[in-house]
Amino acid sequence: MYKFSPSLMCMELTRFKEQVEALNERAHFYHVDIMDGHFVKNITLSPFFIQELRKISKLPIDAHLMVEKPSDFVDMVIDAGADYLSLHAETINGDVFRLINHIKDRGRKFGVVLNPATPLDSIKHYIHHVDKLTIMTVDPGFAGQKFVSEMLDKIKEAKKLKEENNYKYLITIDGSCNKNTFKQLVEAGAEVLIVGTSGLFNLDEDVNKAWDKMMETFNHEVKDITNVAN
Repeated sequence: MYKFSPSLMCMELTRFKEQVEALNERAHFYHVDIMDGHFVKNITLSPFFIQELRKISKLPIDAHLMVEKPSDFVDMVIDAGADYLSLHAETINGDVFRLINHIKDRGRKFGVVLNPATPLDSIKHYIHHVDKLTIMTVDPGFAGQKFVSEMLDKIKEAKKLKEENNYKYLITIDGSCNKNTFKQLVEAGAEVLIVGTSGLFNLDEDVNKAWDKMMETFNHEVKDITNVAN
């Protein structure tokens, strides 16, 4: 079954509790973007946001650290309640094994994120430790950007590697997951779709109705592919 992870930077924050309580019954993960204004030119959510989210949800929280120095944030987001820590490969080469060991020693899952221009080969020495592999299909930093179709080949490569080596990572897609891309992503090997503005929240003011519309579209687009989500 395919899984869906709402990107909460795209939600209506004035209706935080209402929307989270609705999504608790439908989503599989929550995706929380933490940006420092340096690695990307934007500032979004924070460890405090995760702390507040944890109070009203038991779903797994995936903290996506779009920051220059992830080691400065790791313990903060773990203490706040994150279950997965997804770190950009571009930021961790200097201490990646130390970070992996620390995250797993604290009982959390290690995720790695690849920007569109970063090849899968760049993580070959630690890919076997990865629990969640996130492939960016847009350049990071802002919502609503154009889908980078060249990333379909990277998704296929990640799926092939996973099957050939019995790796356990979840193939996760971040960026422009919506009615125009669902079929291509699933066919390429996507397992978790991070849905934001175009894929979910802009479909209806009522997030319950928005979810139903998203799933109707998704199931229609992938109806000829096996293991379609319910």
